[in-house]
Amino acid sequence: MKTLFKITITTLAIIALFVKPTAAQTDGGPRAQNVYVELGGPGLLFSANYDTRFSNRRDGMGGRIGAGYISVDGNSLFTLPIQANYLLGKQGKYFEIGLGATFVSTDGNSRDEFLSFDDTSNVIGTMTFGYRYQPVNGGFNFRASINPVFNSSNFVPYFAGISFGYTF
Repeated sequence: MKTLFKITITTLAIIALFVKPTAAQTDGGPRAQNVYVELGGPGLLFSANYDTRFSNRRDGMGGRIGAGYISVDGNSLFTLPIQANYLLGKQGKYFEIGLGATFVSTDGNSRDEFLSFDDTSNVIGTMTFGYRYQPVNGGFNFRASINPVFNSSNFVPYFAGISFGYTF
């Protein structure tokens, strides 16, 4: 797992430092900003998120932050996903790669084995590899991704997410 983490960090650093799109690859225009709801993904079950690019472009380096909460039968789960990501592509169709962390807090009498991460509060690592439809002129956006999650005692490589929202 440490090797996978190091490879992911190195890949993100190389992309951020050395991949500079040409004018033909850059969508230009104001920086993309998105709001969306996500099932699964770095927010684990359900989350509402804000995502933006760090420069005045529709692609390239950016970040996201969100919050999720669910309560069933006296058990609750709160998540706070934060992630840096990079979009590769053009004309509103992108490959997304991301790396971040999610604060997880659980409360209740019983704990789900699948979402159990040793404590009632913990921080887990998250990755994103997926497709993003983000219109150049704004409007409906869509994301589908594979989101491996990990911490010192667990690694779940097959976690996935899907989201719908609005780009402006």
